Amino acid sequence: MNGDAPGAGVRARLLARSARQRATPPGPGYKWVALSNTTLGVLIATMDASIVIISLPAIFRGIGLDPLAAGNIGYLLWMILGYLLVSAVLVVVLGRLGDMFGRVRIYNLGFLVFAVASIALSLDPFRAGAGALWLILWRIVQAFGGSMLTANSAAILTDAFPTRQRGTALGINQITALAGQFLGLLAGGLLAAVDWRAVFWVSVPVSVTGTVWSYLSLRETAAGGRGRVDWLGNLTFAAGAGILLAGITYGIQPHGGHATGWTNPWVLTGLIGGVALLLVFCVVETRVAEPMFRLSLFRVRAFAAGNLAALLTAIARGGLQFMLIIWLQGIWLPLHGYDFEDTPLWAGIFMLPLTVGFLLAGPVSGYLSDRFGARIFSTAGLIVVAGSFFGLLALPVDFDYGPFAALLLLNGLGQGMFSSPNTSSIMGSVPARYRGVASGMRSTFQNSGTALSIGVFFSLMVSGLAATLPKTLGSGLQAHGVPAATAHQVASLPPVSTLFATFLGNNPIGHLLGSGGTLDRLTAAQRATLTGHRFFPELVSGPFHHGLTIVFSVAAGMALVSAVASALRGGHERADDPAATGTGRGAPEGSRAARPS
Repeated sequence: MNGDAPGAGVRARLLARSARQRATPPGPGYKWVALSNTTLGVLIATMDASIVIISLPAIFRGIGLDPLAAGNIGYLLWMILGYLLVSAVLVVVLGRLGDMFGRVRIYNLGFLVFAVASIALSLDPFRAGAGALWLILWRIVQAFGGSMLTANSAAILTDAFPTRQRGTALGINQITALAGQFLGLLAGGLLAAVDWRAVFWVSVPVSVTGTVWSYLSLRETAAGGRGRVDWLGNLTFAAGAGILLAGITYGIQPHGGHATGWTNPWVLTGLIGGVALLLVFCVVETRVAEPMFRLSLFRVRAFAAGNLAALLTAIARGGLQFMLIIWLQGIWLPLHGYDFEDTPLWAGIFMLPLTVGFLLAGPVSGYLSDRFGARIFSTAGLIVVAGSFFGLLALPVDFDYGPFAALLLLNGLGQGMFSSPNTSSIMGSVPARYRGVASGMRSTFQNSGTALSIGVFFSLMVSGLAATLPKTLGSGLQAHGVPAATAHQVASLPPVSTLFATFLGNNPIGHLLGSGGTLDRLTAAQRATLTGHRFFPELVSGPFHHGLTIVFSVAAGMALVSAVASALRGGHERADDPAATGTGRGAPEGSRAARPS
């Protein structure tokens, strides 16, 4: 190192400090510090991935923008998807950087970036379109910081915990991350009722505290491996994955008289171009000396099977989350007397059994998998998830809450049984020096599944609604005094508009008829019926249940395929590596845990 270079002395002192830390084994309590801090990190990162979903109506009202206006649908989509796309694309890169330059260093920087973005989001100075763009751009920056946290948290824990406790630690961390997605829905509903900026304020003290705490308490326990950044791999992967996921996302928007946009040339170009770039990426990764994406890890059966199961389960879980929100906010809650404006909050409350199931099963299954192996618990959990989907299929649209809550609890228990052992199996199957990139690859599959679920399940639901909704809606409106021409115009609108309205806790009938003055020309009794709690939910319950049958059948099928993949991961192998002592050096390259199965 050139001692005359600016900052060279500071860098030398930092490197020397890191070397001294690694030379001295951490104390027995350090693993719990690492667990508590990384759990806080993934909790706030995943909560912010979903917190805006429930609070979007309040956010758009706060900045003076109608989220259902045709020109504003793009803002609506990118407020949700910008965070998910960045999280899906960047976690592998950031995991690899953690392997090279220190997992704790990248993790700490992630907390700092997340804190800065949270502050900027809560201080949006603009209104209308400019205000929405400010939020979208800073959400992307926030997702960048969140990706640093999620990409390296599992690797930090794998380094810190001995093998006999690793499943428990990763289980707590993973289930907290998954529970954060649903807690974000509840928090968004509660905070949006106070002030739309409070949705972003809540992240500020947590992220600032986490930043200070992580810089003071976390330390590198595994030596970073110097290497080159795979720029071509990074570029082709980020471009390919981003274009592909964006194409799938825009596929749910109508085009050329079709209910969805899968025939849109731009969508087709995105799909084909994204796949082509990902194929180029795979070729690049087999020819560079230090690839970003360790394709060779897929020769390890537990790693390949675990990630396939995680991808399919993430798609099914995302579909469940969005469909439950629409089901509760658009139909069930209004039928039971809740105002449309209040349904986002109550939807989060009524979905709590799902989160409870996560929290109960995750740590327990993680602990038991340390003793008996991951395969039995993860596979059984996925079978339970599939069974809960079949149970939801059997419910009527206007269900009794008891059986519904029991099925949500069962689904949460099954996902908790799967997620903790699966994460432990994936992370324990790779050599220690690849744990950062392995954690990033695992997060990529999980985050990509959540983003894919929006395109997949919204398209399935829109297709189901398109078959029957227009006729049902048109005849229902005419039966209550709406002129035939207006009723036909409203019924001809893309079904995705109805989905977005229910998703945002709006009464679509009041929204669609009120803007044109149609409601003013109806009698008071007709207005009360059309904008009341029962007309719209009862009108769409039949078409919605048709779409719901398609969605949950596909989700159940994905869960069963995931169970098969999980069962093929191989038997339990109790790793016997130096990580059991807490040094974080991990399994040697030639050990059974590191070799392809």
